Amino acid sequence: MRWFTCTPVAFGGGADFFARDSGLMCRGFQSLGIESRAVMPLPGGDEDESDLIRTEFRNLESAAWWRSQNLDGVVLYAWGAPKFRKVAAAIRQAEIFLVLNQDNGGLVSPLAGFRGWAMEQWIMTGRGRGLRCWISFLKLFVRGLSVGLVVTDPLRARHLKQGNVIACVSPAAADHYRSLCRIYGGEVLAQRVEMLPHPVEPTFALGRLAEPKLRQVVCVGRWQDHLQKRPLLMQAILQALVEKDLAVQVEIIGTLTSDLECWHQSLHTDFQNRVHLRGRVDREQLATILRQSQIFYSPSAFESFGIAAGEALCCGCSVVAKHSVSMATFDWFASKESGRLAATDDVEGHLRALENELACWERGDRTPSAISEFWCAILHANQVAGRIFNFGF
Repeated sequence: MRWFTCTPVAFGGGADFFARDSGLMCRGFQSLGIESRAVMPLPGGDEDESDLIRTEFRNLESAAWWRSQNLDGVVLYAWGAPKFRKVAAAIRQAEIFLVLNQDNGGLVSPLAGFRGWAMEQWIMTGRGRGLRCWISFLKLFVRGLSVGLVVTDPLRARHLKQGNVIACVSPAAADHYRSLCRIYGGEVLAQRVEMLPHPVEPTFALGRLAEPKLRQVVCVGRWQDHLQKRPLLMQAILQALVEKDLAVQVEIIGTLTSDLECWHQSLHTDFQNRVHLRGRVDREQLATILRQSQIFYSPSAFESFGIAAGEALCCGCSVVAKHSVSMATFDWFASKESGRLAATDDVEGHLRALENELACWERGDRTPSAISEFWCAILHANQVAGRIFNFGF
């Protein structure tokens, strides 16, 4: 068979691209012995790998071009966006089996669940108390109830109707999309919705541990992104944690900022020695740190999936994050005796969740091999790619 993946945006096409999302799905197909390449529009770059096809964007909207590729199927990573509906239509017109990946939590419209959608708009603006935050929220809210319902939703519906499968990255997202698709196209369209998580590299697995896991918490993120990743909240929570728990260690991985470094320097020497700023690390280093650690902690305000959390689960970590409509995947991640969610989205709530999860590890209520085995069987790239063939292809 011959299956391609496609992203209609000109991202970089190097090793990082093939380590996640559509690039990694391509690798997943290849690992099953299926001929596969990834497709993106021009321009390309020197880092582009040989398994990437770059082409003019107009070709992505051409049924003739897609037909010339002699494909059995395509997984399209286009978020159901109206502006990419012609790409989906071209693939379907070429009589190619089309899987539409929806990289979000499902609350893309008020029609998907009004209360949850409204709450997510508030979260996306930072939930501040100032006038600027309220104005930003009202703009999103009014736009969603006007342009969103009159223009965006009908165009999104046209996009989604092209798919043989509408693939959502979490159970909660799939539920939201089923509700939305019943409005867009009745039960026939709703039945096309399936749950298909983002893939994780096989590098991320527990293997055989020579030593027990450390009493260690790992945080991974783009720490320059204050709105989504919330580094200031993370700093307050981790400082409180190491002050109360004199045995715990913390690993902070990702782009370092001057604020993060200044905070670290302000800590008492003993705390500095137990809070490690690693900066960006390669994939093997990250996997090694995750194998050694007990808990992956996400302070994020919102995540469409949380690939770093998926990688941690495959390495036998449990996860801690907030309970929220904007973190729907984490409900699933924590549901298999593999983590917990903070009851309140503040320092006290997150700290209590971390302390309780560490206590679970201390009592022996968490089994890293069981966590790893369960999630590797679901999230590893070959497993995710293979699941597509259960969708009636």
